[in-house]
Formats: sequence, structure tokens, C-alpha cells
Amino acid sequence: MIRQEEIAFVIDAQRETFLKQDSGLIRDALSEITVADSFATIITGIRRCGKSTLLLQLLRRNYQDALYLNFDDIRLSGFETADLVRLHREIGKRAIKVLFFDEIQIVKGWETYINQLLREGYKVFITGSNASMLSRELGTHLTGRHLPMELFPFSYPEFIRFKALNNGENAVMNYLKEGGMPEYIKTGASAVLNTLVDDILMRDIAIRHNIRDVNSLRQLTVYLITNIGNLVSASKLVGMFGIKSPATFLEYFSFLKDAYLLEFVPIFSHSLKIQARNPKKVYLMDLGVYTGNAVSTSENMGKRLENLIFLHLRRKYRQIFYYKGHGECDFVTMEKNRVKEAVQACPTIDDENFEREYNGLLEAMRHLGIKEGSIVTLNQSDTFEKEGMTIKMIPAHLFLQE
Repeated sequence: MIRQEEIAFVIDAQRETFLKQDSGLIRDALSEITVADSFATIITGIRRCGKSTLLLQLLRRNYQDALYLNFDDIRLSGFETADLVRLHREIGKRAIKVLFFDEIQIVKGWETYINQLLREGYKVFITGSNASMLSRELGTHLTGRHLPMELFPFSYPEFIRFKALNNGENAVMNYLKEGGMPEYIKTGASAVLNTLVDDILMRDIAIRHNIRDVNSLRQLTVYLITNIGNLVSASKLVGMFGIKSPATFLEYFSFLKDAYLLEFVPIFSHSLKIQARNPKKVYLMDLGVYTGNAVSTSENMGKRLENLIFLHLRRKYRQIFYYKGHGECDFVTMEKNRVKEAVQACPTIDDENFEREYNGLLEAMRHLGIKEGSIVTLNQSDTFEKEGMTIKMIPAHLFLQE
């Protein structure tokens, strides 16, 4: 139990610290935040991708008098459901109608409380580092009353703005190595990326899901990070890292995805059974994490570029697949059950790989009934037309600005 006086002290202390922070690079996502009466705006994303900074930018732009409270504070470590009553009294005492809550999901019963605030006319903004906030935990009490939004680390355009780089191949190469985690880009300290992964594994997964064998989870995570762009299958991993059940692997995959560390891309098929039965491609939600944590003796630029194109598409689409027939295509995207894009990623097109990349993309376009496709490279441009279809070879620095 925490006394109301203590809650008031933490609110005042956090506000003073919060307002002293640098607003940093104005995020593109700031203009995309949706606000509506009687709806909670919920912003999720990987730890340290800038969610709190985005709230600060929003506060300074629109809501200077908003109340801010970060529940991931040691002074609130004993915060319980009953303490929400004292928090509510403190909010009422201050007569503030706009509320910013960071990491409130660690408090049991928070959804019921947010629902009450919405009924009472408060405007509520919430951030959290777990995707399940948008699904299971909101399903009962906030169904239809929350506006979800995902925040990612710096995109390529944000990265070159922050670093004042000219848009071109060299800038792309820098981004492939550094990624977009704001704190790492500012400091260049590799420890930022190591502790990030450890924080996610311990705080967002092991503690949350009561996992005792953290060492096996850590080994699996490093393996998946190292194998970006490759196919992974729970059944084929059985026995590795001391994990004997495919179900356990699938659980761990789900936890890593919910924490926005990794994503698993299924094969394109209209059958969910076929999607579930086939291996999935694994991708990281930030390329800096690969640099800081992968166990690899090569720079692996081909897979890094593929992961980069995935991240660019993931910002636009929730439904992303890989295509496999006689040939293969790296990415097929869908929106509202309609195929939108087919994309190959390959650093350099030459005589050895042209037919594979071109024919794989052309086959996917035929099968999916789309007229345009892209092959993203580091620095090559070209256009090919066949059977009424157009394939554009485009340098990454131009594709990423679309």
C-alpha cells in the first residue's frame, strides 16, 4: 500500500524530471497519434524506442498541464490495485483532465481503472512495452474503447535527420549497422543494446510469464537474433538449448514477439493451417540489436538488408508474408485482405543471382495478380517489363523514403 501523500510526491518529482528532458528529434509518429473522446490512446513498442519521449513531445505540443506518471519507478514498486483509489483522489484534487501513464500494465486491474477514467471524461494516453496490452488484457474492459498505436525505433528517414546524413548508400550502410534505438545512436555505447535484450528477457518475459529456465530462453534468443532472415521451426529446434517440447518453443516465440524484440513471418497462403505448418522467417525489430548481440563472424549484409526492408514494410502493414512456390519472394504484404506489394531484397544483383531474384518475384506477382514489384538493392536501378507486369530495381535509400 502506498499513501496518497507518497503518490503526490512521486507525481511532482517525476514531472520535474520529465520536463527537464530534451524533446529530442520530433518523431514522425507524433502527427499520427489519434485522439478521440471516450477512447484511451495506447502506444506500444520495444523498450527504449522512445515512447516516453513521444509523450513528452505530445505534452509540450498540446497538453502542457497534463499529469504524467511512470509506474516503472522503484518508489511505486509496491503499487497495488487498491492504490488506484488513492491515485484517483490525487488526480481529482489536482483537477487535471489529461493523463499520461507510462507502463501502467504492471498494475493489476489497470484496465478497469482506465475504463472508469474514460467514463468520467478524462483524456488518457498510455505507453507500454508489451503487445499483449492490445489484445488479451484489453479484451474484457476496454473493448472498442482504445486506439492502438505502435512506435518503432528511428526509421531510416528519422535516422538520417538525426545524424544529419545525406541520403545515399553510405547512410544506408550506417543504418544497417547502427539501427534506430535512440539511446544507442546518441551514445554509441554497445552496452545499451546488450542491457536492452537482457531487460526484455527478464522484465518483459521471464518475470511476467514465470519462466525459471532463463538461460535456455537467453540461448534461444541469441540463436534467433543471429539467424535473421532465415526459416525457423519449433519442431526442428526440439532438443536444442535444453528445451524438449515444440509447445515451449512456440510459447517463447510468442513472448519474444509480444515484447517487440522479434517477429515471425509466415508463408503466404489463404489457409491458416498451411501457414501454421510451415517454418517462419525470423526478423529483428531493430538492426542495432543484431550488431550488439548476434554471434556471427560475418557482417551478413544480405540478411541485414532483408531485415531492413522488412522493418520498412512492417511500419506500413500488419500482414507480411514470404512467398514460396517454384521460386521464392522475400515479402508479400496485405491490407484488408488485398495484396499490396511484392518485394525482393538483395544487396547486389549480378549474373549469378539475377534469374533467381527476378523469376521468384515474377512468379509471386503472377500468382497474386499484381502488376508491379520491387527488387531493393544497395545501389542499382533498372526497370523490367514482361506480360504486362513491371519490376523495378531500386536502391534502398530511395525505397526507404517512399
